[in-house]
Parts: sequence; C-alpha cells; structure tokens
Amino acid sequence: MSRRCDLLDTGPMSGNTVSHSNMRSRRRFDVNLCNVTLLSDSLGQKFRVRVAAKTLRTVDTKGGLDAFLIGTKNHKLTEKAKKIKKAVLKSRAEIEAA
Repeated sequence: MSRRCDLLDTGPMSGNTVSHSNMRSRRRFDVNLCNVTLLSDSLGQKFRVRVAAKTLRTVDTKGGLDAFLIGTKNHKLTEKAKKIKKAVLKSRAEIEAA
C-alpha cells in the first residue's frame, strides 16, 4: 500500500540525513498517516479515509469535511475526494433549490 493521503495525495519526500561530521546520506521522509472516519454533514454519511495529520488539522480548522472539500481546488484533490466533493455540491444544490 502506498503511503499517500486520500484527500490531498501528499506523499513521501526525500532529503538528507546530516551527521555530526556534516556527512550527508539520502533518506526518506514518510507522511504521518492516520486512519480516520470523517462525517459529511450535508450527505449524512461517514467516510473512512487515510489522511495525513497535517490534512486532518486543516479539515478541523476549515470546519469539517464539507467545508474543506468546497474550499479546496480540484487539482489538489485525489479522485476519491473529487467524487465526495461532487456529491456534497449536488446535495447542497438540492437543499437550496427546495
């Protein structure tokens, strides 16, 4: 299983480990992934996702999954997140039309 965020597709980065003598060797910085269940208010549905801790903090700051998805541009989201966003927007349009 790849170590990627299900919402923003954040993946591992590479860099250097620098020793005391300033020798550099390559290393890999993995993403801090968390398995969480996020609730969509407009859909009334729970989604099990594997997200980075940084993304989870952003979701909390924005005010939930719906607000996070609506406020994020499509080119930053994964295909799974785009499908959820499309369903949320459709649900909100139906609620406003009624």
